[in-house]
Amino acid sequence: MPEELYTREKSILLKMLGDSPKLRIIDFFLDNPFFDFTKKEVIEALGMNKQTFYKYFKEIEEDGIVEISRKIGRAKLYKINLKHPFVAMLREFEEKLSMRMSEDAKEMIVK
Repeated sequence: MPEELYTREKSILLKMLGDSPKLRIIDFFLDNPFFDFTKKEVIEALGMNKQTFYKYFKEIEEDGIVEISRKIGRAKLYKINLKHPFVAMLREFEEKLSMRMSEDAKEMIVK
């Protein structure tokens, strides 16, 4: 089930950049880079209002952050565009934050 693919706990990106609907959608796709989803599956996983989702998803799709990966009948499935410069930057930022947080935690244990 899609709702199992997204935890309600805030990710590093959301903690650092804010919990906006647009970033939550992008964060969902970043957390699942090898899977594709229908819009309905993303809405269910995020527990987001449909109006809010469609308002921001349109921008994300137009900007090329997500792309159609395939079609099944009339349904379109979307996937994060790993080649998009913004996506690459967010992934690098998230990786550096994770490394920093693990180093800080390690120092706290040593003390």
